[in-house]
Amino acid sequence: MKILIDIGHPAHVHLYRNFYREMKDRGHSLYVTVKNMPSATKLLDLYGIPYTLTGAKGDTLTSKGIRQVLFSLKLAGKAGRLGIDIGLGSSISLAHASKLCRMKSIIFDDDDDQVQPLMTRYGHPFADLIVSPSSLRNARASSKALFYPGYHELAYLYPSRFTPDPGVLKDAGVSPGEPFFIMRFNAFRAHHDRGVVGLSASQKLELVKLLEPRGRVFITTEAEIEPELTNYRLKISPDKAHSLLSYATMFIGDSQTMTSEAAVLGVPALRCNTLAGSISYLRDQEETYGLTYAYKPSEFDRFREKLCSLLETPQLREEWQRRRSLMLSDMIDVTAFMVWLAETFGKKERMSDFREIDFNRFR
Repeated sequence: MKILIDIGHPAHVHLYRNFYREMKDRGHSLYVTVKNMPSATKLLDLYGIPYTLTGAKGDTLTSKGIRQVLFSLKLAGKAGRLGIDIGLGSSISLAHASKLCRMKSIIFDDDDDQVQPLMTRYGHPFADLIVSPSSLRNARASSKALFYPGYHELAYLYPSRFTPDPGVLKDAGVSPGEPFFIMRFNAFRAHHDRGVVGLSASQKLELVKLLEPRGRVFITTEAEIEPELTNYRLKISPDKAHSLLSYATMFIGDSQTMTSEAAVLGVPALRCNTLAGSISYLRDQEETYGLTYAYKPSEFDRFREKLCSLLETPQLREEWQRRRSLMLSDMIDVTAFMVWLAETFGKKERMSDFREIDFNRFR
């Protein structure tokens, strides 16, 4: 089988990298396309995954729309020339391309419909299958949706898929057992991020001053880092970030993905942006398992109070690992599910066939 994987965000490299390797080992032919994003291409290089560049993203909504058409045409052309059977990705481009050639498309999407109206309106109708965490059942209207018990992050952070490298502590200049905090700040440049606001410069600085007496502080960011925070920039290879995160005392930031990564690793995570309460999978991690907390920037005082409360909680790590174990008992190895789905897709004739899956086989 010939499979195309389209990468639209650095997090997608992690989402699909184990799938890529396993499908290769099973004898399938795989091809990867990616937009001109240094953060994504660097990860692909580090993992030894070959790829084809499809062009740079636009900066304005208009340029994004124009380039979206070009991306779709490029993907369709490549898929047609290669005779691709199935395309996997999370982009409008992949869904559109599948209607211009014989390729079928499987879209992995963990964002609520209301959070990404453009994808919901212009992408989902063209996809053959939309695969989402079961926490989105009430937030996904498409009849093409297939739900599974898991999160995107469990495709690469499921216990059988991930073992933290203790050597990362030396790389970061941290001693074993030394408390430290990881902070992550988003740029919010995606089309679905219009109007989204995270932590302000003054709030970031206030948090750093609050945390610093209690341990080392490391900052990773998509945007330009504020001059006052430059000395806190995390300087390790990006493929080691999850190992370092797994040893962290706590995660604090305004990033969706890294908040979820911390949560599934059993690291207390606090997030502050205007999407707080609007992301179903993060709300599931908060309300069902108590692994993370979210606040809007206007609730910064409550955010800070929760942070201070957690810092004073005895045996915090042990409690979060217990909560993580409860969460994992309900979840699956997402990569194993992806492999089964790709090999099975096309053999099923009705959506109802997929709704009878025994997910225990992926635990």
